[in-house]
Amino acid sequence: MSKKKGDKKDKGSKKKDLASFGDLAPVLTQAARSLRTVLSRNLADAGLYAGQDGVILQLAQEPGQTPGQLAQRLGVKAPTMTRTVGRMEAQGFLERRPDASDARLIKIYLSENGRQSVERINGAITESSEQAIRDFSDKEVRTLVKLLKALDRNLHGHDPVVDEDED
Repeated sequence: MSKKKGDKKDKGSKKKDLASFGDLAPVLTQAARSLRTVLSRNLADAGLYAGQDGVILQLAQEPGQTPGQLAQRLGVKAPTMTRTVGRMEAQGFLERRPDASDARLIKIYLSENGRQSVERINGAITESSEQAIRDFSDKEVRTLVKLLKALDRNLHGHDPVVDEDED
């Protein structure tokens, strides 16, 4: 049986059959939820709630952000970040300070307790990640990370960029 000129199933065709990808979103969503659940459980041992790890890591990387900057960088709404900052300040992880050049601006910094939690957060992330990839080879992990980065770029509408760490 020979292929006709108009057949779409040519051997070298890159055309994707979208119907075969029906499981992608539910499986990916469930895997992300499962990883976040395990990470949340591991963070609870450090006295942190879900989402607080991102705030601490963001401030460890770039101290002195406003609540609005934090909200934007972490992809949440400003009122949510304001409540989170208030809760974390009450827990002793953060400090609010007026900006040195514009006292109307409030900047957020890690307290000593917050700085000490960075190592515990990184430990919880490592432990959760190790559990998630327990039976994967190094090559499979590299491929998975590369594909997830590409998927994220596609969903954000970014042009493909080769990440030197991906190869």
